[in-house]
Amino acid sequence: MLVSIQEHEFLYGRAVLIVGLVLTFLDLTFLYMTSARNPGIIPRNSRRLDSDGSTTSAASLEWINSTTSDLKLPKTKDVFVNGYTVKVKFCDTCLLYRPPRASHCSICNNCVQRFDHHCPWVGQCIGVRNYRTFILFISTSTILSIYVFAFSLCNLLKQPGRIWHSMSRDVISVILMVYCFIVVWFVGGLSVFHFYLMSTNQTTYENFRYRYDKKANPYNNGILKNLKEIFFTRTVPSLVNFREWVTEEDDSYIESMSKGFGGDNMKSNGKIDLELGLFGKDGKPTPDMLRNLDYNEIDDSLKKDKGGEIILDPHLFPSAQEEKNGNGDGNVDGDGNEDSNERTSSGARRK
Repeated sequence: MLVSIQEHEFLYGRAVLIVGLVLTFLDLTFLYMTSARNPGIIPRNSRRLDSDGSTTSAASLEWINSTTSDLKLPKTKDVFVNGYTVKVKFCDTCLLYRPPRASHCSICNNCVQRFDHHCPWVGQCIGVRNYRTFILFISTSTILSIYVFAFSLCNLLKQPGRIWHSMSRDVISVILMVYCFIVVWFVGGLSVFHFYLMSTNQTTYENFRYRYDKKANPYNNGILKNLKEIFFTRTVPSLVNFREWVTEEDDSYIESMSKGFGGDNMKSNGKIDLELGLFGKDGKPTPDMLRNLDYNEIDDSLKKDKGGEIILDPHLFPSAQEEKNGNGDGNVDGDGNEDSNERTSSGARRK
């Protein structure tokens, strides 16, 4: 619209343009802050919890998922919030009891504090640390859409002649009006819905899951206090330090075996190296082909001759076969003649 500003409308046109640019800048800024900020990720436990409160090293997600079924920990436990009893669940992926109002995002694969929802348009979870900027983002988007729509319509109405004739001459205003009219239904409806959630101190997840309109909401402190909690409180500090150096686990053994490495026959005090495999009695790793070997079938498959000796396969044990032939009864000399001792013994048997 900058090119259509007339010289005699310098102040009016420039003022409208500047306000529009400020709203656009704020809208993009809040979008970036919402998308780039940590929503409130809860760090995972690097060690698996046991029923007695101790921890055991967990080195891979596959191992964790296969062993959590053996845990004796309760899936839920009760905590008190503002005089109400709230159940918190145990997260099998993060290996922790989620704090109240926290939930595990299936897309980000993280537990998030005060989880609201995962926004695909922002590309980020909406949680306790970026909910405020999310509200400002959708609110600014709604105001910007209404602002552009209103002044585009005024730009058409102030032109002389019929409205259809003005629309044919000012196509840019028509395109902006249609675009803003469509957008305002989405961001405007979302803004109204979230202002209702803020007034009642709910999250989107709680509104669809728990239905606080049918039971008491333990977090509702009144409209003013609820809005103050969102807009006039300090941002919760991040629980994750993304600049922290990654530390490796000191112990490379796992004291509990999963079913995938031996089923019910494996004991919980077995040792396993995730790279080399199972350890034998001598402390050396057992080869992969010998881990699940059935020795009963090997004993049955061995063939024995009448003398009780094991017949070895000459292809697998050529040295043993040569040794047997060397001590046997069919030695041949360099000229292809049988040994004289063999001829003597054979002659004696014929007599």
